[in-house]
Amino acid sequence: MDSLTQIRLSRDLIDIDSTTGREGEAGACLARLLRDLGWTVTEQPVSEGRFNVIASVGDPLVVFSTHFDCVPPFFASRVENGRLHGRGACDAKGILMAQVAAAERLRSAGESRVGLLFVIGEERGSDGAKIANTVAPGSRFLVNGEPTSNRLARATRGVYRVRLRAEGRAAHSSLPELGESAIDKLIDALVALRSLDWPEDPVLGRTFYTTGLIKGGVAPNVVSPEAEAEIMFRTVGEPAELRATLDRAIGDRVALDDVLVVPPVRLTDVDGFDADVFSFTTDIPFLDRWGAPLLVGPGSVTLAHTADEYVELADLERAVHLYVDLARSLLARCG
Repeated sequence: MDSLTQIRLSRDLIDIDSTTGREGEAGACLARLLRDLGWTVTEQPVSEGRFNVIASVGDPLVVFSTHFDCVPPFFASRVENGRLHGRGACDAKGILMAQVAAAERLRSAGESRVGLLFVIGEERGSDGAKIANTVAPGSRFLVNGEPTSNRLARATRGVYRVRLRAEGRAAHSSLPELGESAIDKLIDALVALRSLDWPEDPVLGRTFYTTGLIKGGVAPNVVSPEAEAEIMFRTVGEPAELRATLDRAIGDRVALDDVLVVPPVRLTDVDGFDADVFSFTTDIPFLDRWGAPLLVGPGSVTLAHTADEYVELADLERAVHLYVDLARSLLARCG
C-alpha cells in the first residue's frame, strides 16, 4: 500500500461519522477493505449494530490494534499544508490506516504472523476492548495505537472517576434559614480538594484531577435541594489511597460514588526506539490477554479531541516504517 492509497483510505474512514455508539458503518467499511486485501476478517458483535473488526492471515504473534470510534462533534476530512485534518485524523483513524499499511508491507514480504484488532467504544468505557479480550488468539505482543508523536510509551496513567453528591433541603430564597443548600455543600467539598496532597510515582509523577461536570439546583430563587459533580483523576497507582484521602477531606458533606477505574500501565520496552511517559489512558488495561502491551502512534495528543484535529502526513508515513520495524523486532523475540 503506497502513501497516497493510505491517505485516501484514511480519508474514506474519517468521512464516516463513527462517534461512539455509531460505529457500524465505519466497521463495515473497514471489514470490507480488509477482506478485499485478502485478510480473514471477523466482525465480533459488541452491541446492536456495533462490532469489533479482527483480521489475520495466519496465527498472529504480534497484533496491531487501535479504535475507530471518535468523540463528537464529527467533521469531515481535508488535506491541507501537509496535514490530514478531520475527526479521528490522529485519534485514531489515521493511526489505524498506518497500521494496516504496515501489516500489508510485512505480509508482502512473506510475514503472516501479524494480526489486526480494531475496536469500538474506546472513548466511552472501552466496551469493545472488553469483548475483544474474550477471544485473544494467543498472540505474544499487542501494539496499541494512540497519538504519541511516534514515541513508544514507557507508562500511561490510570483513571479514577468519582461522583460527588450533595443533598440539601429546598426553601424559598427569601428565607434561606429554612433550607439547606446542596450547592454550598458541594462547593465546600470541591474547595477542600484543592489543598490536598495526592499520590506520586517516580516515573508518572503526581496524581492530578479535573472537575468535568457540575449540576444542581432547581431555580435561582430556591435553596438548592441537590447538587453533584464528577471528577476525573489521572492516577499513578491503585485508587485505594486516593479514595481514602477523599473520604478524610470531605467527610459527610457529600456522598462519593465510584464511576470508573482504569489502572495505570507499565509498558514493554524495545531498544532503539524513542520512549516517553503519557498522561492519558487507553484500551490496553482491557486487552491483557492479547500479549505484552506496547503503545505508539503518529500525531500529538494535544490535537486529539480538538476543533481542528489533524496529523502531519509525514508523521503517518514515518509511523508505517516504525510499525514495520517494531513488528520485526518483536517477532525476532518470538523466535
